[in-house]
Amino acid sequence: MNHIFDFFIDAYQNTPTFQIVLEAVAFIFGVLSVWYAKNENILVYPTGIICTVITVYLLFINEYLGDMMMNFYFSIMSVYGWWNWSRKKEDKLVIKISRTNFKEKLIGVGLFILTMIITYLVYVGFDYTLGIPNYIDIFTSGIFFTAMWYMANKKIENWTLWIIGDLITIPLYAYRGLGILSLQYLIFTILAIQGYLVWRKSINQEIETV
Repeated sequence: MNHIFDFFIDAYQNTPTFQIVLEAVAFIFGVLSVWYAKNENILVYPTGIICTVITVYLLFINEYLGDMMMNFYFSIMSVYGWWNWSRKKEDKLVIKISRTNFKEKLIGVGLFILTMIITYLVYVGFDYTLGIPNYIDIFTSGIFFTAMWYMANKKIENWTLWIIGDLITIPLYAYRGLGILSLQYLIFTILAIQGYLVWRKSINQEIETV
C-alpha cells in the first residue's frame, strides 16, 4: 500500500503547485462528466468541457501531443454533443440511446483509422522520436475519437470503446508519472462499465414498449 501511495506522491515532488491543482480540478470534472453521461444527463458536456480544456493545457506543457489533440477534439465535440443532446421536436428529445447501424459502424472505423494517421503525422511534423508509448497514444487517440463521436450521437458502442481505451490508458499515464490522471481513467473504466449496463437497459426497455 505504501508503494502505491509513494507512486502518487513522488511523481509530484517537482511539479508546480498550480499544475497539481489544475490536474485535481480536471480529475473532479472528468469524473462528474462520465457520471452524467452514464445517467444520460446533459451536464456531461459542460463538465466535460472544463475537464478537457484543462487537460489540453496539462498535456501540452508535458508534450504529449496525441493526447492533447484528442482532448482538444473532445472540447469541440462536446459543443456538438451538447447541441445534439438538447435538440427537441414537439417537446421530445430527437436523439435517443440506440445501437449503431452498419453505416455508422463503417463511419466509426473510418474515424478510427483517420485519427491514427493524423495523430501520427502530428508527431512526425513536430519531429518527435516515436517510442512505444507514442504508438499506444496514437492507437488510443483513434479509439477515443470514435467513442466521442458515438457518444455525441447516443450510440451505446461508445461505452465499449471507452472501456477499451481507458484500460490501455491507465498504465500508460502511470508510466508517464501522471498518477492522478491514471487514477481518473481507472474510475472512468468503472463508470463506463456501469454506463454500458444502464444504456443497454434503456434500449431493452425501449424495445419492450414498441
